[in-house]
Amino acid sequence: MQEMKTFHAPRYASPWSDRERVALLLWELCWKFLCSWTPKPCNPWRLFWLQRFGAKISGQPFVHQNARIQIPWNLTMRDRACLGNGANAYSLGEIEIHEQATVAQEAYLCTGTHDFSHPDQPLQVGKIIVGENAFIGARAFILPGISIGKNAVVGACSVVTRDVPDGARVAGNPARVL
Repeated sequence: MQEMKTFHAPRYASPWSDRERVALLLWELCWKFLCSWTPKPCNPWRLFWLQRFGAKISGQPFVHQNARIQIPWNLTMRDRACLGNGANAYSLGEIEIHEQATVAQEAYLCTGTHDFSHPDQPLQVGKIIVGENAFIGARAFILPGISIGKNAVVGACSVVTRDVPDGARVAGNPARVL
């Protein structure tokens, strides 16, 4: 499990600067008007805009037009990685998707949570890593700070609360090795 980073701010205050909030607004408008309606063969166009907003793209990954990416500058995608239809990269912290890894439809990679033991419930973020050739099934939920190992498989609708070792097959809520 990756180390969590805590943003201490007064309760209900945004941890993002005004500049970051403007960039996020521009990103939302860009994705909505320039990318979300494009057909699958326009993947290079979507990758172009992701890179313009700071995503680290190498090779030729695939990002479905209905994928949701909260903060593109926190996203790294490697060659032939896939972010599927309706997949949600809630990238308040870093998300790294390695070569040939697949994040299936409506899977949720959630890098943010709150410290509920503190009265202000500060935001906490943890990096998510999806290893080479890993597969995250439909509607799976990956918690902050989790690493999915190389060649691992996460079953559909699973909730991953612990790191998944290389080559492991996990499923359930919480996900357990099969």
